[in-house]
Amino acid sequence: MVASRGQTRGRGDLEQQVYAALAAGGGPMTTADVRDALGSELAYTTVMTVLARMQTKGLATRIRAGRSYAYSAVVDAAEVTAHQIHRLLDARGDRAAVLTRFARGLSPEESQLLLDLLGPDAEPEQT
Repeated sequence: MVASRGQTRGRGDLEQQVYAALAAGGGPMTTADVRDALGSELAYTTVMTVLARMQTKGLATRIRAGRSYAYSAVVDAAEVTAHQIHRLLDARGDRAAVLTRFARGLSPEESQLLLDLLGPDAEPEQT
């Protein structure tokens, strides 16, 4: 779903929409393919810029397709969400405060899952 004229998108919303279109595409998609999948309301150059930025971030790969490129999603939705959380944490000054408030909002089941994932043998991933 694309925001209509006069509506503003949240930061990252367009990237998420483009990623969703790539992931649902089932194979490499050109800029025009992605634009069509999004409803063709966006400028071609806007979609092209988003795809290029996603490729730079490692969220998509591209291969030559004639005079253009065809893009593919390279990570699953969970990894994209995790990447976005890391970016949000990086943008805030007090990680401990953000993580504390996040943890307080978890259900008992989610808390247990997190504890299991962070068990004694778990090593933090390097990002």
